[in-house]
Amino acid sequence: MNSSIHQDTRIAAFVEGKMRNWARLQETDEGAASCHELGQPTAQKVGFVAISREAGAGGTTVARLVGELLGWDVYDRNLLDQVAKRYQEPRLMLDLVDETESNWVYDVLGTWMDRQIIPHEKYAVQVSRMIQILARAGNTVFVGRGAQFILPRSKTFAVRIVAPEAFRAQRVRQRQNVELQEALASIRRTDRGRRESIQRFFRQDINDPHLYDLVINVERFGPDGAADQIVHAVHRVAN
Repeated sequence: MNSSIHQDTRIAAFVEGKMRNWARLQETDEGAASCHELGQPTAQKVGFVAISREAGAGGTTVARLVGELLGWDVYDRNLLDQVAKRYQEPRLMLDLVDETESNWVYDVLGTWMDRQIIPHEKYAVQVSRMIQILARAGNTVFVGRGAQFILPRSKTFAVRIVAPEAFRAQRVRQRQNVELQEALASIRRTDRGRRESIQRFFRQDINDPHLYDLVINVERFGPDGAADQIVHAVHRVAN
């Protein structure tokens, strides 16, 4: 565990470097292909939607609706299926480190599973590479996991799905049939994990509204209304 912590800076720098290089290559290739006449570049179309979400706000539902409306593939937790298959990793271990605090797995399981636990740093690199691979296949909606920092910014529409904590806790309470305090603890733990993950590997504040093209309060608009806004915005940017 200690050795993994000491590698944080090196691994984070590696991931950032890979993302920047890939983004530059993508944007250079696309820019060259889009210029029909020398000196007259055309605007690039949005090719990806990256949805960041607060726990319990329904980001997965919104992403699914956006995918249906656009006719695009959607990757959320099924992204981990792709990682497990490509890198021969145990799916359960990926679930345990997915968007969690760095010490969460050890707090829950202790050190007796050290050999089986996938380090967060390794998880971050594998997920980042998988997002790149899937993105090359075409238009895609990605949920969480820092996708907006991995994909070419000029082709990515970044969205943040939010809602008041009380609203989110009630949704989790009803969905999981747990007490309200347990639901509150759950969303707070999940939000901490996602916040730490983004800060650790991309050095960004997940709550910074300037990182997003659109921030939507799903309590006011509902999942369908949120999806409609995203699709409308994507079409407007693309045209």
